[in-house]
Amino acid sequence: MSTAHPAPTAPLPGSAGRPRGRGRRWAALAVLTASLLVITMDMTILNIAIPEMSAELEPTAAQQLWIVDVYSLVLAGLLVSFAAIADRWGRKRMLMLGYAIFGAASLLVLLADSAEAVIAIRALLGVGGAMIMPMTLSLIRIIFTDARERATALSVWAAVSGLGAAIGPLLGGVLLEHFSWHAAFIVNVPLMLLAIVAGLFLLPESRVPATGRWDAFAALLSLAGMTLLVWAIKTFGKHASLAVPEAWAAFLAGAALLAWFTVRCLRRPDPLLDLRLFRDRTFGAGIVAALGSTFAMIAALLLLAQWMQLVDGASPVETGLRLFPIAIAGALASLAAPPLARVIGARAVLSGGLGLAGIGMLVMGLQPGVLGAVTVTVTLVLIGAGTGSLAIASAMIMHGTPEEKAGNAGALEETSYELGALLGVAVLGSIAALMYRAEFEAGRALLALDPAIRAQAEDSLGAAVAIAEGNGLPQLASEAGVAFTHSMQTTGIAGGAIMLAVAVLVFLMTPKGTDISASGH
Repeated sequence: MSTAHPAPTAPLPGSAGRPRGRGRRWAALAVLTASLLVITMDMTILNIAIPEMSAELEPTAAQQLWIVDVYSLVLAGLLVSFAAIADRWGRKRMLMLGYAIFGAASLLVLLADSAEAVIAIRALLGVGGAMIMPMTLSLIRIIFTDARERATALSVWAAVSGLGAAIGPLLGGVLLEHFSWHAAFIVNVPLMLLAIVAGLFLLPESRVPATGRWDAFAALLSLAGMTLLVWAIKTFGKHASLAVPEAWAAFLAGAALLAWFTVRCLRRPDPLLDLRLFRDRTFGAGIVAALGSTFAMIAALLLLAQWMQLVDGASPVETGLRLFPIAIAGALASLAAPPLARVIGARAVLSGGLGLAGIGMLVMGLQPGVLGAVTVTVTLVLIGAGTGSLAIASAMIMHGTPEEKAGNAGALEETSYELGALLGVAVLGSIAALMYRAEFEAGRALLALDPAIRAQAEDSLGAAVAIAEGNGLPQLASEAGVAFTHSMQTTGIAGGAIMLAVAVLVFLMTPKGTDISASGH
């Protein structure tokens, strides 16, 4: 396939043709971003539904962890394989199948009467998500041949992605106030049906004519390696400790399998995943920036959502509303990023956005005295504005990628988001847990508790508040709240420093004069 840009109306080799006309291109983008909104909402809406679901199904602690974790384990493991299959079978076909699986899995929740059934449904949702997410990016690369138009399209994509993460908790809170926990899944069904109908008419088919032989062994290496690595990182984060032998075994095994996968891909003329894309410094900088942006946003949402509900006393709906500034700031920054990059340069906007997110975390961490709502809002706005640099990161990743490698680029970008979120929760969540436990143990309220109950209270803020409310111990809740607030602020300082370091790294990696609106491949 040629790497030159044909006219927007010209048919592609191996493609049923691009959407003809500017209106149809943007209508196609609307379909792709709407489906992305559903996926990103689904990632966060579960956090609100878990308490009611647990009360009805009574899962064990291990089952509850699997309900939360299995989605990302399946998603991360299948991204690369599904992107490679789509190159051969058809990207639109893969996307439509993903929509169908995601909608059907969401409908199956009506039959779920056990924790095992919900785990199976969440795994099936992960399969659908792995088909959908990289396809949205690769089809944007195919549909928008003009670099300036593509940068704008990707800024819309990034804005919608951020909105979905914030809308999820708000929508979940509203649904749970009026319906059962099943509604958190059922809401996906009509949206996926609409996406299928609109996608059939508006999206072009696209495939790579000469892809070489399917490397089944590399696909197996990728699936096993990514699943083990993701599980290990999650386990380290949950224990807030590196002294977890089974997690180390999984981490080392996963790293070894992925190293084998890397060597195999680099040696083959027709690799399952073309890792030679990283030879382009612009591409590599975009991947690092995407990982860093997600690192900041997901960790901030996790910690601040807990603080708002368990320390500041907000309801789930109120928490969703109070978290909304991060989404609004992120959406506005995403839309403003491409035109700003044309003025001051992509490198300045990308690294500056990461730096802004770091400053936002430092603002929370360095606030003297009692942490207040105003400081939290400022933190959310700065982090949201900083994650707007995702629009530039996506444009840089896709700008230097030939059309026939769009699926590879989409899979790598989505993998970077997954790893960024995992690392944010594992690293910053572990720091917060360790600091919380250290300060809480030094207080007086724990001394009056039975040792078994004391261990539960030390384990998490939620457990401490529940124990305090159940036993009429306001001092315990107060000390736990103060300890969590201080631990969150310390985490903000650590996270801010990490984000500033990532900003410097991305600035140094990005070639001077990078222009995402210029003609590329």
